Amino acid sequence: QSCHWHLMLQPSSRSCKFQLSKDKESFTVEMIFGVRQGDSDIFVGSQPTEAHFIPSTTWLETTAVAEAKFFRHVSRQAPHDSWHCKCLQFLSRILKGVGFSSYTLKTVVMHLLNTVPMTQWRRWDFPRRLVDILMYLRCSVETKQLHHFVIGNERFPMEISLPLDFRRAEPLNLFQHLASDPEAYTKAAYEY
Repeated sequence: QSCHWHLMLQPSSRSCKFQLSKDKESFTVEMIFGVRQGDSDIFVGSQPTEAHFIPSTTWLETTAVAEAKFFRHVSRQAPHDSWHCKCLQFLSRILKGVGFSSYTLKTVVMHLLNTVPMTQWRRWDFPRRLVDILMYLRCSVETKQLHHFVIGNERFPMEISLPLDFRRAEPLNLFQHLASDPEAYTKAAYEY
């Protein structure tokens, strides 16, 4: 395939980013560098951060691999016609640029996948699951609380390797900024 695609390196300070194009098709690929912590599925990585005060030489812990393994774990249990990924993809595209990150939506979907039986994620359940996701998001905004899915989650599958302190930790509130900044809360409530 490499002789049919044009590869162009893109500027990036924390990753390896390049553009692949062929005829009218084009997409960007970004490789984020990471180092595994022991034998766990937690890595320290060079991913970009929204926090401007963190130096570019700082590598942050990431749960991305553990989250990807959770989706594979769920997919193995799901019926062949499960639409759980389609729900996430649909809402991520619809809400792009509205103020809620795709990570926020992914976190909400993971929480629901942990509580709603997989038999209720089929094609005909699609509208109901979309409503569930949006209601969970609304409740999270109103309470100013959305717990990180991996850190401190007692229901996280044991077969996915986490350091013990991740399992025992107090759940991390991804909406802490809404609780401490009234302007951020007003903006999030408006955007919802």
